[in-house]
Amino acid sequence: MTENLVDLPAIEAAARLIEGDVVRTPTVPSTGLSELLGVPVTAKLELLQRTGSFKVRGAAAKLRLLDDAERVAGVVAVSGGNHGIAVAAMADSLGVKATIVMPRSAPRRAVELAERHGATVQLTTDVTEAFALGGRLRAEGLTLIHPFDDPDVVAGQGTVGRELAQDAGALTDVLVSIGGGGLISGIAAAIRALRPGVRIWGVETAGSDAMARALAAGGPIPIVPTSIVTTLSPPAVAPLTYAHVRALVDDVLVVTDAEAVRGTLEIAEAAKVWTEPAAGCLLPAARRVVEQAGGDCRLGLVLCGGNATVADVLAWASRFGVDVS
Repeated sequence: MTENLVDLPAIEAAARLIEGDVVRTPTVPSTGLSELLGVPVTAKLELLQRTGSFKVRGAAAKLRLLDDAERVAGVVAVSGGNHGIAVAAMADSLGVKATIVMPRSAPRRAVELAERHGATVQLTTDVTEAFALGGRLRAEGLTLIHPFDDPDVVAGQGTVGRELAQDAGALTDVLVSIGGGGLISGIAAAIRALRPGVRIWGVETAGSDAMARALAAGGPIPIVPTSIVTTLSPPAVAPLTYAHVRALVDDVLVVTDAEAVRGTLEIAEAAKVWTEPAAGCLLPAARRVVEQAGGDCRLGLVLCGGNATVADVLAWASRFGVDVS
């Protein structure tokens, strides 16, 4: 670690630890996205990861490090969707009892998948109450598997960046979605070590822009998330992830929910992969990067997850007046 930041040796250790638990997802040039954006685009298809998102990497890294007493006590995770699915699946494979706390706004599919893996799911009125309940359950003896405020989790997510750096061709810019900031923190640590000249851009949706607000305020501040993108909607980022973004990320771009939904549909049509809006938000942000960086840029997009139903996306498209014809 340097200044409490996760470093490449920690990410390499996490990669060895979770090698048997995760998929080395494809890193592929996308002809369709390249034509759409007018510059070469490489996509890291983390939506093809086990459980449908990158989250299983951090969950596996943390659960693999639990001692016997912690495993016996069981674990609790607070999630807007994907982290809960990942913790439930990994805990199930290790024989650890899991309780997943989600706000009622979480996708129904996420609740169903967590329960399918044997987890107990508790629903709360909103994400702030979910984190409060998670804290109470931790105080009662469960081990908290935090979605982002944990260096072991960040190191696990950093294996995405390690693979991208190793597998991609030439890149000038990498775009990563931000919820609590665990994914971009780990990816940025890996990319800065392995490809130091590459620019790193974070992307949030308006109403869940906790990192952008933290950067403007000089530190993490509480917010009330209002975005439909629940998987990017913590009540605040952590000092840990804020420090990584402040030190390692070039800028954080904020797009609207409508743009994120439209991006999901455009990626489906152009790249032939089904993302969720947490990844769809990268497309409008990528257009801004191309405008700022110019036509010589070569983009890497981390398509972080695909756990949205067709019905959900079409309902959002109707709500925001996004043309699906």
